[in-house]
Amino acid sequence: MATTKLLILGFLIIATAMETTGDAIVRLGIAQHSPLLKTAYFAGGAVLLFGYGYALNLAPIEFEKVVGIYIATLFAMWQITSFVFFRQLPTLPILAGGSLIIVGGLIVAFWEPASSGHIDG
Repeated sequence: MATTKLLILGFLIIATAMETTGDAIVRLGIAQHSPLLKTAYFAGGAVLLFGYGYALNLAPIEFEKVVGIYIATLFAMWQITSFVFFRQLPTLPILAGGSLIIVGGLIVAFWEPASSGHIDG
């Protein structure tokens, strides 16, 4: 079980790194004045954004559960990417809200409710 969770986390880190980097590259491309550079940035961003979708869907977790942990991982990766590309540090409200996002994502992905013992029928 621990190996599966690490595998899921690995896929999600790859996916979120590709998504946030792809988005950052598209944002940088928007500011380019040269049509050739703009196209190169957009193409690079598009490849990374496709890659994120592919990596996310390879994660060995049910689709309805992947979104919770994905959003949590995405939040953390977004802060890293924001700093690397744009030198922006998260503010206190971002950190406070982000901690709720991360806790919520972990609940959605990994909370297994106990059986109530009721028999339907």
